[in-house]
Amino acid sequence: MKKGERVKSNILFNDIIENGTKVSNQFFTIFFQDKEDNKNLYGVTAPKRVGNAVIRNKLRRQTRELIDDTKKLFKKNRNYIIIIKEVCLTSGYEQKKQALINLIGECNEK
Repeated sequence: MKKGERVKSNILFNDIIENGTKVSNQFFTIFFQDKEDNKNLYGVTAPKRVGNAVIRNKLRRQTRELIDDTKKLFKKNRNYIIIIKEVCLTSGYEQKKQALINLIGECNEK
């Protein structure tokens, strides 16, 4: 995921979470919000209960890579916030990828 595709401001990040639509499964929670321009923005976060800073950063890097792999599946004209859950610590990359693909499908239906 390129730096230009990331949600950088706290105001926008919080706005998407407060006013966006929520979809979740056992691995991830996705908040998304429609917007006018054609460029998607993505935000990835892991709460402190997931682990220490090293573990959270590793999970965020893996999730950004998952987003790159599945970027074509995301619907255009939306901002996305992806929250990582604790189950991701013990699961493999392919499990996380399949869970994210299923969750993207649910997002696209709404």
